[in-house]
Amino acid sequence: MRARRTGRDSHLSREFDGVFGQETIERFLHTSYDQFAGRSTIPNFLPHIAERFTRQRLRALAKVEGHSIDGSKPVVLFLCVHNVGRSQMAMGFFQHLAGDGAVARSAGSEPGFEVNPSPIAAMSERSIDISREFAKPWTDEIVRAADVVVSMGCGDTCPVFPGERYLDWTLDYPAGKTVADVRPIRDGIERRVRGLLDDLGVPTQH
Repeated sequence: MRARRTGRDSHLSREFDGVFGQETIERFLHTSYDQFAGRSTIPNFLPHIAERFTRQRLRALAKVEGHSIDGSKPVVLFLCVHNVGRSQMAMGFFQHLAGDGAVARSAGSEPGFEVNPSPIAAMSERSIDISREFAKPWTDEIVRAADVVVSMGCGDTCPVFPGERYLDWTLDYPAGKTVADVRPIRDGIERRVRGLLDDLGVPTQH
């Protein structure tokens, strides 16, 4: 199934004017749409999700190709298996703490359908909303654009590219756990994220 023209490619064309041509934008939008078409639980959200994912991919590709959309900000990619718990919490903390000082992305080697409710509830206790996030796969350009790739249990399925900096965080899997069970995982992620930001020289906002 291909994405219908709904004006989303026009939005992206204006955003990336002078960086990418219409053919590249449409190709990324179509392939992004196809990534989610077979597993989306809410089909009406597909165009919106495809546009968001396309924007992330194009910003990543821009960095790989030497464009300065994100300037010199460090980019961190959090990878886990399903991208519905640990990596989403890590990205939430990173964005919350770094503000505009860095860029965080997340992905899964076998992306699930939606973020698990217990991590969402646990993060809301810290006033961080990850309920609007969605599970997504890693792509070559997203991995290559990262200054640091943090693996959270995806093991041999995590992509490895020469020259990338990789970290391996051993954390319990939050699927099926209560909010009380997820809190220690959440707190462990926060400690690691704060340490990573300090290592990158990015001041924390909170």
